[in-house]
Amino acid sequence: MRWFLAFLGFALFWAGAVRAEEADPGYDALLALHEDLRDYMLPGFTAGVVMDSGARVGEVYADDLMARKLAGLAAFETRLAALPVKTWSRAGQVDYLAVKSILNGYRFNLEVLRPWKRDPGFYLDPLMGVAFSEVTGSEADIAKLRARLAMVAPMLASGRQNLTEVAGDFADLAIHNLENSDGVNHYHPYRAVPPAGIIGWYDDLLARSRASRPDLVADVEAARAAVIAFRDWLRAERPRMTAPGGVGAERYDWYIRHVRMIPLTAAEMLTLAEREHERMTAALALLRHRNRDLPQLTLSRSAAEQAEKIRVTDAAVRRFLTEEEIVTIPDYVGELGTNTPYIERPGGPNFWEQIQFRDPIPDHLHAVIPGHRFDAVLAARDTRPIRGSYSDGGRAEGWATYLEEAMMLAGGTRHTPRADEFMQLFGIFRAARVPVDIGMQHNRMTVAEAVAAMRARTPWLDEDVARVDAEIYLRRPPGYGVAYTIGKLQMDALLADRAAQLGEAFRLREFHDAFLAAGRLPIALTRYEMTGYGEEVALFWTTPPIPPAG
Repeated sequence: MRWFLAFLGFALFWAGAVRAEEADPGYDALLALHEDLRDYMLPGFTAGVVMDSGARVGEVYADDLMARKLAGLAAFETRLAALPVKTWSRAGQVDYLAVKSILNGYRFNLEVLRPWKRDPGFYLDPLMGVAFSEVTGSEADIAKLRARLAMVAPMLASGRQNLTEVAGDFADLAIHNLENSDGVNHYHPYRAVPPAGIIGWYDDLLARSRASRPDLVADVEAARAAVIAFRDWLRAERPRMTAPGGVGAERYDWYIRHVRMIPLTAAEMLTLAEREHERMTAALALLRHRNRDLPQLTLSRSAAEQAEKIRVTDAAVRRFLTEEEIVTIPDYVGELGTNTPYIERPGGPNFWEQIQFRDPIPDHLHAVIPGHRFDAVLAARDTRPIRGSYSDGGRAEGWATYLEEAMMLAGGTRHTPRADEFMQLFGIFRAARVPVDIGMQHNRMTVAEAVAAMRARTPWLDEDVARVDAEIYLRRPPGYGVAYTIGKLQMDALLADRAAQLGEAFRLREFHDAFLAAGRLPIALTRYEMTGYGEEVALFWTTPPIPPAG
């Protein structure tokens, strides 16, 4: 009965939000604008959509088309500004601000980021997925692979024409990724010896084609030759590729506030992150003292041993979440797998594996349940036009990072006390990312300097994991590296707000269910909807022009 009442509350929160939105005058116009905007923009700003759609690559990212797309955003901004949003319910206002953040993000992509001109990796990212393809599938699968292979040469030729403002760090990362395994290999097919970068994976595809599908060999060889020619072009042009990789300080703050809708400046986030790093480093020392007489946890020595650890961990986590009334797990949530497959590396486990192969619970909470994978299953059932299609990185990583220490404090690691030390190690790494994310985007720090800085402040952190992270935070839209720690702190603040509001009536499961039911929106918007506190969203209603390059 308690589970049923909790689930009913979860459903009523969601349904109530929908009814409130539908009652707002003019809300239909917001829905229409949202749909028109999605149709208007190029999906995701990735070259991969070009490869999958079979579009004419040279035309899709031509400067004149992108200039027309940028100019056309003004009409959407005018439509949005005309809506009577001040009279709407909180739920409707939150949806309005979510659409506003999407529109602001498109403008920033077209006006500032312009990855098709600045980042060779924009054209390389989809190539790995092609090389991972199986060559033993159906004839329909082989036909699709052949079509994608045929797109490689024209897409890279288009890249050579478009890439006129390449950042030096972007060029170096592209060359490295073409020739070297990233050393992490997340979501790559397993190989005992990982292929040497993108070119190595095309060698792997070529060898498999020769063995199983000789009729594909010529297609693979042509694609591989185009990839090598692109690498050679990058090497030759590298001395002239000297543009900055980051967006600059003022533009960074604009993006954080008006796209990510985080109510903080870079300076404020730095202060908060430094305090978190200090706090968690001190907590790690205290936990090591507390646990000093306990045996150290040992690394798994086989895939079977690791699989058993994951099975035991998953059962323990689900039991804890249910029995301790932490969050509702609907019946449709089945097995969710694991985020860290067992891999034997010549140099030993990387940072994540050093922890996960000892005790899977830190990343199981973060990335499996009730973190990312659980979150994604709930989101997949969200049919609301705006919230069901919105996924904010700060919300996703903030929720998942919050779960690490929160579940520890709520008792989820009582059965494995040494894992508490690993929770702090995760948090230390998250906090160490904030100054390097900001430093790279402010153009005060190179990727190599970011790698060194994170490794200096994070026990066990290896160069490969640090480099992969640094690449993500420089090449993704700004602020992804701060999302973990800052989002976690926003979650802490929201929990404090709601507990203070409700007093003795506060229930943790109801809080978590309501938060998840709100959708994957920026946390500040969910805070406004759940609490009514409007001082943070007051910063988002007016959007100034993007600052000039500085």
